Amino acid sequence: MQAFLKGTSVSTKPQFTKDRVIPATAGTSGETKKVKPVPWVEKYRPKCVDEVAFQEEVVAVLKKSLEGADLPNLLFYGPPGTGKTSTILAAARELFGPELFRLRVLELNASDERGIQVVREKVKNFAQLTVSGSRSDGKPCPPFKIVILDEADSMTSAAQAALRRTMEKESKTTRFCLICNYVSRIIEPLTSRCSKFRFKPLSDKIQQERLLDIAEKENVKISHEGIAYLVKISEGDLRKAITFLQSATRLTGGKEVMGDVITDIAGVIPPTTIDGILTACQSGSFDKLEAAVKDLIDEGHAAVQLVNQVHDKVVEDEELSDKQKSIITEKLAEVDKCLADGADEHLQLMSLCATVMQQLTQNC
Repeated sequence: MQAFLKGTSVSTKPQFTKDRVIPATAGTSGETKKVKPVPWVEKYRPKCVDEVAFQEEVVAVLKKSLEGADLPNLLFYGPPGTGKTSTILAAARELFGPELFRLRVLELNASDERGIQVVREKVKNFAQLTVSGSRSDGKPCPPFKIVILDEADSMTSAAQAALRRTMEKESKTTRFCLICNYVSRIIEPLTSRCSKFRFKPLSDKIQQERLLDIAEKENVKISHEGIAYLVKISEGDLRKAITFLQSATRLTGGKEVMGDVITDIAGVIPPTTIDGILTACQSGSFDKLEAAVKDLIDEGHAAVQLVNQVHDKVVEDEELSDKQKSIITEKLAEVDKCLADGADEHLQLMSLCATVMQQLTQNC
């Protein structure tokens, strides 16, 4: 007992921690703590406005606003994965600092209930709160809060209409940032109250630079051709490209990431399969065409993916006339709409391929 009180005894039992069992002889310093794995999308999300890639106009306006510690109501719109949410979160962190960020920012996205009742209660109550506190680093702290409504185009018209009065009434203490993919789905009275910024799809060069930087930091073996292919299938969505890169790295287990691995992860139909479908169309044999479509569906490929890839193939084909391209493209649009409405995949693909076969064989 005396030895225990003096602290001279050494326990031989292992110490149990939250992450793992650490032997009694091991130290409990920060070096032995297990680092929690974080998705690369979050790990490499821009921490400040300067790190936002390829959105010069938005960054310039936000930097001016940050200098004066003032901000208008904002509306960010553009394709997914272009940095809309990352930009406003980075700006909010720079404005408020890490201490006040949680107190001054309310973020609601599509996973949250955002009907008219939530706008009237949760958003309105947050907007009416009086701001207080100052930054510990001595930098000026703006006298307002920020409400971020992510994916605002999925809000009902009634909820958007209820937001109008709140935006005007609480303008002294609250700024709103609406984020959406389709600005046409935001009602006009809201868009007129906001400064609108369009986020462009990221250029191939910018995406390649960011992906190479991440690959270098994570010790990923991937060639420049592999990065270029990753950029091509992600279609300007950097978030998708980073997710594919991380998934491919986990799948290969430290080996070099090859194009076929990326194809499997991304759900892209292999070019040989697309060529096989078009060859069956060109043969003029309906039996061959039906067999090719059946094989495609049996392999688990998505019909929407085939529609997108056939579209790219048809547009780039120099042997087709403009009239043939326009007829096939019109049919692609029709099939895409039917698939979105829940039509049968096999019937829609047969209909599409029959149209392609008619156009490819009419000159034979």
